[in-house]
Amino acid sequence: MIQTSGVIICLGYIFGLLLTAVPWGGVWILIVAILGAVFLRKRTTPPQPQESKSKSTPNIWQSFPHPRVWLIAGLVGLLATVYLQWRSPQPSVKDISQFVPADSVANQEQLFIVRGQVESSPRLTRSQRGQFWLTATQLDEVKNGNGPASVTKGVTGKLYVTLPLLQATGLHPGQEIAVTGILYKPKAASNPGAFDFQKYLKQEGSFAGLIGRQINIVNDENTWGWWKIRERILKSQVQSLGIPAGPLVSAMVLGSKAVDLSYDIRDLFVKAGMAHALAASGFQTSLILGVILQLTKRTNKATQFICGFLGLIIFLSLSGFQPAVLRAVIMGSAALVGLLLDRKVKQFGSLLLAATLLLLFNPLWIWDLGFQLSFLATLGLIVTVPAITEKLNWLPPAIASLIAVPLAATIWTLPIQLSVFGVVPAYSLLLNMITTPFISVISIGGIISAIAALASSSVGSTIAGILNYPSDWLIQLVEFFSNLPGNSLVVGSISTWQMLAVYALILFTCLIKWWQQRWWFAGLMIFGLVLVPAWHSANTLFRVTVLEAGAEPVVVIQDKGNVTLINSGDEGTGRYTIVPFLQQQGVNKIEWAIASDFDNRENNAWLEVMQSLPIKNFYKYSLKPETSLASQEIQQEIQKHQGIYQTVIPGQQVVTGLTVAQLIKEQLPVLYLQIQNQTWLLVGDVEPQEIERLAKVGGLPSPQVLWCSPESLKDLIKLFQPKVAIATSTNLDPKIISELSKNPTQVFFTGRDGAIQWTPNGQFESFIQETENKSSVL
Repeated sequence: MIQTSGVIICLGYIFGLLLTAVPWGGVWILIVAILGAVFLRKRTTPPQPQESKSKSTPNIWQSFPHPRVWLIAGLVGLLATVYLQWRSPQPSVKDISQFVPADSVANQEQLFIVRGQVESSPRLTRSQRGQFWLTATQLDEVKNGNGPASVTKGVTGKLYVTLPLLQATGLHPGQEIAVTGILYKPKAASNPGAFDFQKYLKQEGSFAGLIGRQINIVNDENTWGWWKIRERILKSQVQSLGIPAGPLVSAMVLGSKAVDLSYDIRDLFVKAGMAHALAASGFQTSLILGVILQLTKRTNKATQFICGFLGLIIFLSLSGFQPAVLRAVIMGSAALVGLLLDRKVKQFGSLLLAATLLLLFNPLWIWDLGFQLSFLATLGLIVTVPAITEKLNWLPPAIASLIAVPLAATIWTLPIQLSVFGVVPAYSLLLNMITTPFISVISIGGIISAIAALASSSVGSTIAGILNYPSDWLIQLVEFFSNLPGNSLVVGSISTWQMLAVYALILFTCLIKWWQQRWWFAGLMIFGLVLVPAWHSANTLFRVTVLEAGAEPVVVIQDKGNVTLINSGDEGTGRYTIVPFLQQQGVNKIEWAIASDFDNRENNAWLEVMQSLPIKNFYKYSLKPETSLASQEIQQEIQKHQGIYQTVIPGQQVVTGLTVAQLIKEQLPVLYLQIQNQTWLLVGDVEPQEIERLAKVGGLPSPQVLWCSPESLKDLIKLFQPKVAIATSTNLDPKIISELSKNPTQVFFTGRDGAIQWTPNGQFESFIQETENKSSVL
């Protein structure tokens, strides 16, 4: 009874944290608890005949906890919502983010010198810069580049710092440094499906970043830290295995967050559905405990407990206190306590206790994707593996286990992955079964090599050398499956309610006998919940989206399953803006692509897009022969997927479904679009006088929707009087913005409003405004 009561109270706390995403979530959980208590109170006190009191038949409702337990759980859930709000990071008065210049133009010119202590080892970013966390203590303003200002401000706060790679090399936690650079505040996601940098920094307790240009080391004392041991292990394993195998083995032992693994390998494993192999958690914890208990089996239980607990703490310190590792260590410690007391520990209770303790320590982890996936995968192993193994009892136990473990983890983690990413790695289940032996061998060998490296770097390196073939074979297997046709199935991001419905069906199948006998029916319902809405949306939706992508207009037209992409933006836009948006929408291919190349750049993002999504028809407006390397690579990529590459000249129309596109004139970046019955005009860097001249001679239609640079916005609105005008940023004189607000033209700035979307039956909507409206409701 006590155990059941504890489970309900722990679940009340966890659900209270989750319901912070629902309006008045804490109140709702309390109301449900009160109703449950009233209902159970009636059920737990059934009327009985006087003569049968001493020998009454047990009532099934008596196995439920007392109604007051449900009331306590409801109160705990209500307090959890308040506790999460209280623990949510907020910048203090002296936080360094308070001193970031408000004017974005001035911010790009103003240099600061920030002094503080390095908090983490540098890591390589995708832009090939070194990144680390800095605890800021002092801020100086640089005057005209001639040195610091006379006034020094004492500041606090955690700062996200990037530096040129060479300057960041060699930094380590504990150093006191001074960094000269540009302060900035992180931006929220500007496009659907994009990474929310502001939210990420807030979860880390940071509210500002620094683009460093120069660094000075103030205090370089030889401070000790766990980073030294990690570095020793990494160097030892890289020495014999080389790159990328060495860092891969280290990451499988210590976790990818403790090892700066290259993005090529990281992306390869993520694409194949093998990201969990790079995360130190339960598997490594089980190995460490197993080895220690085996070595100390001849000693008493107290010695086994002490040695096992010390081993877990050392592993936790080396891995960097990641939520997944903390969860595994707490569960391992619970198993050690059971060993010491000679009692059997229930795995589900141990998992629930671990989750509750971690969320008491940091309630914000409830929204950490790594924590969620670790918890759900472990829950799947505890709850679902026995049932799957029983169904596979006709197979040898070893093979049944190879199938049951990854299948159970996939069942419990896939819904949340679909909610976040909208992509299913098609071969991940098969790949996980094939690679499990390799992962086991590499993890065991890596742990032994790491322990040996602490005593002797050469001995650890020699042991790691044995893992050369298994690690190479693992990488080759992952690469092979990643390159297979149809590796990634894009189904689109499912809604929160779809995800909850899927998890409800999974729970019913695990807990209710009727559903267990009809598991196939539950599976069909889950497929219907995920695929039917995606299919309906893809075949009925018509929508135009102007993405926030800098100085070039990037437009996505979704026409009942056929997608047209106009322009790709500069380098990085494909990876971080276009592909995430299309994956969220469930787009598997691009039917038509039009490159107007407004500023004649070769460093566009078409290749980044085509690495994830094939393009069937590619049209490029050009006057010159396609001899550049970038154009040749694009042609080769198009032909590889049996697509069509075609060069068109200005004035020639391109028809894509219900859309007609035409570059108006030679050497002028002006693109005309006819989308259904609506006229769009995308105007690049052209003098307004030239546009006015073209309009007077009839060379330009009068648009209903205008896209242009902010500098030309006022003149072109006056010239065309469109219904809607879209510009890139708000770097305009406040007087001009005030004048524009009085104009009947509806004006959007993608730099302020994010992506702009339009459907034939609706108005133009800005992504940031819609997101803020939803957040205000929550």
